[in-house]
Amino acid sequence: MTEEMIYCVEDDDSIRELMVYALSASGFEAVGCPNAEAFWKAVKDRPPELVILDIMLPDEDGIRVLKKLREQAATRDLPVIMATAKGTEYDKVMGLDLGADDYMAKPFGMMEMIARIRALLRRTCRREETAQLHAGKLELNCAQHTVRVAGEKVELTRKEFDLLLLFLENPGKVFTRDALLNSVWETDYEGETRTVDVHIGTLRTKLKECGGLIQTVRGVGYRMEADR
Repeated sequence: MTEEMIYCVEDDDSIRELMVYALSASGFEAVGCPNAEAFWKAVKDRPPELVILDIMLPDEDGIRVLKKLREQAATRDLPVIMATAKGTEYDKVMGLDLGADDYMAKPFGMMEMIARIRALLRRTCRREETAQLHAGKLELNCAQHTVRVAGEKVELTRKEFDLLLLFLENPGKVFTRDALLNSVWETDYEGETRTVDVHIGTLRTKLKECGGLIQTVRGVGYRMEADR
């Protein structure tokens, strides 16, 4: 029986109750929050291991909630799955750019929801089991969730960290933008590959002298310099 606490932030009572029921039946602890206010109160009482966050909420929309989560140190790395009935490219791009880990368009099945949650939690735990990785003056420590360049600590967002981890685990391998979306964001939606370029750009800047290790393969995607 798992012990992960999952919050379902959804204003539709019937959908929220079904989500909580399905999660409980699958061995998770689950709490439903009808709005952002209830969610923030719940987080203060007990931080969750994962959040399913609806974009359309009656008080504070999900995009704003996600932005606040990523701005706070305590919830910066909290796994978040966005859910919306709108299905527009803008909402999806905004969510992914702000650090959403996955995305589900309504209506979605409960089995799909459970599968996505388990996949995201496995990926989160994998980082803690990986040894230190190096590339030149670049060092990544999964257990401590730290990155250093020439001994100096570099602050990365969750997505930037996951991108760098993927590159370091696969030196010399070329990843297309779609492949990076599938691996890091776990989505096969092809409309927001721009978010990959945005994250690569900020990652390179933060890595300073080591930023050049992430190479652009014209017409294909990106790779990490294989020569260590």
